[in-house]
Amino acid sequence: MSKHIRVITPITSDLRAASDFDGFQSPSLTVTTTRLETGPASIECEFEEALAVPGVVARAIEAQNDGANAVVIDCMGDPGLNAAREVVAIPVLGPCQTALHLAAISGHKFGVVTVLERLEPLFDDMVATYGLTSKYAGLRAVDIPVLELEQDMERCTCALIEQAICSVIEDRAHVVVLGCTGMLGCAEAVRAGLLDAGFDVPVIDPVPATIWTAAAFIDMGLSHSKHSYQPPPEKPIAGYEFPVLDA
Repeated sequence: MSKHIRVITPITSDLRAASDFDGFQSPSLTVTTTRLETGPASIECEFEEALAVPGVVARAIEAQNDGANAVVIDCMGDPGLNAAREVVAIPVLGPCQTALHLAAISGHKFGVVTVLERLEPLFDDMVATYGLTSKYAGLRAVDIPVLELEQDMERCTCALIEQAICSVIEDRAHVVVLGCTGMLGCAEAVRAGLLDAGFDVPVIDPVPATIWTAAAFIDMGLSHSKHSYQPPPEKPIAGYEFPVLDA
């Protein structure tokens, strides 16, 4: 079966390139990408997440209309995840929910290494919402804003390794989750850094984890429950225009 996954990057900046997903393309899998026309340049707080939600929902509808078999939201805040699930039938996966659950079954406790300390309340809330508080060792930050990650990837990788080691030693994490999708591709180096320090600890890169999980959903014929994510009631909506979902 040929699969088509649409990755929605819920920001307006060019942080993500289509070439970032070349490694996923194959005769049996096509990954296409899109981003928002209106909304934040990056997402580092609840306010910016809220601004991204209408655009994510619109792009999810477009994805289903375009024949995509699944949607992946390219942000660890999972903006618009539940809302998009309400309006489309194809699977919609968020990297935070996916990566945290994979981490929870990969070790006793997991730690998250993200961009900024200000995200701690957001991650605490998401961990609780996803029912994983008892598995959560805590959050570490590299103190590099999202839009600066690619300016010096060597600095980012070194900081990730340092904080991942702290997560293992001080927080007693047995699994490390990269806490920003802008860290795509760093997991191998962080894993190697942990091994060099004597720690055989899995490192989960949320973007690949979510794309491959979405591919598994497609292969198994699974999607989200429409008892959990029921379609929204029909009523006027002022100030927003969404694509019409094809029958």
